[in-house]
Amino acid sequence: MKPPPFEYVAAADLDEALEALADTSLETRPLAGGQSLVPMLNFRLAAPERLVDLNGIEELGRVEETEDGGLRLGAMTRQRRLEFDPLIAQRVPLLAEAAGFIAHPQIRSRGTVGGSVAHADPAAELPAVLLTLGARVHIARRSRAGESGSRVERQLDLTDFFLGPFFSVLEPDEILTVIEVPAAVPGEGSAFDEVARRRGDYALAGVAARVRLESDGTCREAAISLVNGGSTPCLMEEAAQALVGAEPTLDAIASAAAVCADTSEPAADIHATEAYRRHLIRVLTSRVLSRAAERALA
Repeated sequence: MKPPPFEYVAAADLDEALEALADTSLETRPLAGGQSLVPMLNFRLAAPERLVDLNGIEELGRVEETEDGGLRLGAMTRQRRLEFDPLIAQRVPLLAEAAGFIAHPQIRSRGTVGGSVAHADPAAELPAVLLTLGARVHIARRSRAGESGSRVERQLDLTDFFLGPFFSVLEPDEILTVIEVPAAVPGEGSAFDEVARRRGDYALAGVAARVRLESDGTCREAAISLVNGGSTPCLMEEAAQALVGAEPTLDAIASAAAVCADTSEPAADIHATEAYRRHLIRVLTSRVLSRAAERALA
């Protein structure tokens, strides 16, 4: 039996990659770290006719400071870099803390930040962490018929990016190019934790939290996101608001954690019931909020 046609494009720059994606004569997928796409190919869950390799595009691997002290992470930034880059640890410590929970070192060495976000897996750590941080994404594509210029770019908050499990606003001819992350500010603390059956497994549940305290110790701002807490990476706004305006006492944190568990929508599977996942979410939320508050006071 003759194999189906297959084309491989090693893009030298972003324009070449966008040009290949704009050509709709073949079903095309971008290839970043391959840690999600390659298993999908192996299991016949994806069968593109053309792969556009982004690994040779230098500009997509840059990490740069923004004018306000935040970071611009190129989509091809390796997850391993999040663990060891001192600039990332200084400006966005939550990214450095959470990175060590992602799978195994071998996977983090190839996996990319943009690839994880674009894959839109509700069980992945980075989408939840980046939601907690208030990240924005930059998306690019070739101009379509009737549009001026050679390239069209758009930006949007990460809260508007995820539409469903493994489903986002990305169009087939678009590439996620940059994730922009605000820097931590004085009076802010953050934390991440998860529970998995084995180190490196997908988390049964995970929680990322960020709090910002006023000078009098009350909570000015809070953000909580869940790993495996719903059908998409999700911000738990009701739970976060339960803490705003209050001192982060044990009782206040416990109340916010209870709201987080009650409003979450974890799915049951062979590894854990819905009730057990809600229990984990409540415990983990209490843990990370307490840790974040302590760091905010430090």
